[in-house]
Amino acid sequence: MSLKEKSRKELEKKIEELETVIHKKGIGSSYLSKAERIQRDINLALILGGAATLVGAAAWTLLRSRGD
Repeated sequence: MSLKEKSRKELEKKIEELETVIHKKGIGSSYLSKAERIQRDINLALILGGAATLVGAAAWTLLRSRGD
């Protein structure tokens, strides 16, 4: 590995570390964390709601076909 490549990799590593620090402690980081949690909760609710709807529709269809 050449000196140029090694220097570039070290700089990239330092930049990534700096971006991580900014992400965790920067301006608005608490709002970003809260928004990420809310988005995750909404996604889980949508998935669970969709699954419950599918199960309910399947059960309704099965019970309806048995009733005829």
